[in-house]
Amino acid sequence: MIDALNTILPVFIYILLIALLVVGIILGIKLIITIDKVNDVVDDITDKVNSLNGLFRMVNGVTDRFNAITSKLTDTVVSLISKIGNSRRKDDDDYE
Repeated sequence: MIDALNTILPVFIYILLIALLVVGIILGIKLIITIDKVNDVVDDITDKVNSLNGLFRMVNGVTDRFNAITSKLTDTVVSLISKIGNSRRKDDDDYE
């Protein structure tokens, strides 16, 4: 009985190890294929984002110009309001 186990168990373990090795190789190949597909998708997304960079630069330039114009307009309006307020203070000081 023990002699039979001594001969059968190593053969059984070798068969299981061979099956595990085959499964590992198959999973490795599938993993490589999946990684290649993911790389293709990432490259495609990168190309599409790079094609939109010009549009983003244009929008950024327009918003910068709009911001500069609005800032100048706001400064002008604030200075006019402060001049009007200062002239009213001078008129009020004249009556005192």
